[in-house]
Amino acid sequence: MKKISAVKAFGGMQYVYSHPSQACHCDMTFAIFLPPQAETRKVPVLWYLSGLTCTHQNVMDKGEYRHIAAELGVALVCPDTSPRGDAIPDEKDNWQFGQGAGFYLDATEQPFARNYNMQRYILSELPEVLKAGGFALDFERQGIFGHSMGGHGAITLALKNPGHFGSVSAFAPIVQPSTADWSRPAFEKYLGADEAFWRAYDATLLIEDGFRVNELLVDQGSADPFLENGLKPWLLEEACQKADIPLTLNMREGYDHSYLFISTFMADHIKWHAERLA
Repeated sequence: MKKISAVKAFGGMQYVYSHPSQACHCDMTFAIFLPPQAETRKVPVLWYLSGLTCTHQNVMDKGEYRHIAAELGVALVCPDTSPRGDAIPDEKDNWQFGQGAGFYLDATEQPFARNYNMQRYILSELPEVLKAGGFALDFERQGIFGHSMGGHGAITLALKNPGHFGSVSAFAPIVQPSTADWSRPAFEKYLGADEAFWRAYDATLLIEDGFRVNELLVDQGSADPFLENGLKPWLLEEACQKADIPLTLNMREGYDHSYLFISTFMADHIKWHAERLA
């Protein structure tokens, strides 16, 4: 790993690192906040997955998570959203696809299958990088959450890997990307035209197919401009009701899709995870 920055905050340390990735065949960057408790013991790990167009930097600058994470003794790992670099296939004029829009899946279609393997990267490679780096992280206590595309990623990764994450939550997740306007074209390019293969990356369809988590927490702004065509939280609510999965869906009156919304409820989510990872 290459250390890019290290800054003290709330008694802990905010780091940014880069490293060569075998899953994505490029250099990948991630942020990690270690609370002060990590100086003396291993601490729970909370993964935060960002949304379309974002990098590790957005939540690090705007998420306002360090105060509560330091208070509760929780580490936050914030990966990038896709592979990066001049050699990575991309559509530079399309913010819903390519670099910045990896959708936390493993692509099967060329020319994307070599690089766009964010599922494998987050589940397997980055944890091994962190273990090799000697960080004081307790991988027996992991939670995962995210925003929008990252909320989609958090829920689908938790559903498909029972026991891997002890808690899962989301801000304004894309709950049914197989029908959402901004994800269908990306799924076809990454996964091919056969929609049967898309089910593995669709939260509502995974639940329909029998995948389960113990419970879910979702916050969604009522003034989110993407609510009707992109996010559709009522579809997740219906799926959870049918599957008897406890879901807390907070519709936040007047809030939008921005980090002003996320930062308002960030502490609530970290507290919720910390209780379940204690």
